[in-house]
Amino acid sequence: MKYILIIPARYKSSRLMGKPLIKIDGIPMLIRTVNQCKKAIDPKLIYVATDDKRIERLCKKENVNVIMTSKKCLTGTDRVLDVSKKIYAKTYINVQGDEPVINPEDIKKIISLSQKSNKDILTGYCKISTKKMYRSLNVPKVVFSKNKDLLYASRAPIPSNKLKKFYEANRQVCIYSFPRAILKKFSSNKKTPLERNEDIEYLRFLEKGINIKCIKMSNKSISVDVLSDISEVKKAIKERDL
Repeated sequence: MKYILIIPARYKSSRLMGKPLIKIDGIPMLIRTVNQCKKAIDPKLIYVATDDKRIERLCKKENVNVIMTSKKCLTGTDRVLDVSKKIYAKTYINVQGDEPVINPEDIKKIISLSQKSNKDILTGYCKISTKKMYRSLNVPKVVFSKNKDLLYASRAPIPSNKLKKFYEANRQVCIYSFPRAILKKFSSNKKTPLERNEDIEYLRFLEKGINIKCIKMSNKSISVDVLSDISEVKKAIKERDL
């Protein structure tokens, strides 16, 4: 296959236990994420990757493809790598399972670009609009070169300045494209120093000298990291009629 889309889903989240199964207006968050992905691609190409039987049962109930991955997987990318050993594709599109209002057009964009060039990892970014988001340790920020090559990512407010004021910054949008040949270099189940310190998994690639291209996305994504994020998601669902 040219590509498949994988949604890693972990029950034992350190910041919000049982996150994929939390119901948002009656629908589990994971299923909302799957439904947004279905608006972008054929459902047959969508797979949830998990090591939890509760999540597996939910997927089977909702007729969603599900693959059980190793309990040794430390990150979502480790789960994508695990799936790549079971399903062959030239490219693996990764949408995080805690993105219940992800924009389908952003998914389409990264898939389209991944098919034009299969040499780099691709990831999304968008502008940060508020001081609160800029200073939040739950929001990974990204800085990149003029050629859109990722220079660094951090949960700290970057780029910073002497006055520690918020001027302009970008945040990560949790959609990735991994060419198969590059994904195999991820080296499963062992975090690198910066990855471990920042708790941002794709820093593992940067630490290995692997290039990541940043692709401009819409600002419609809302990652659910903590319980308070759900109110923002509910607001977006109502406003966008999702």
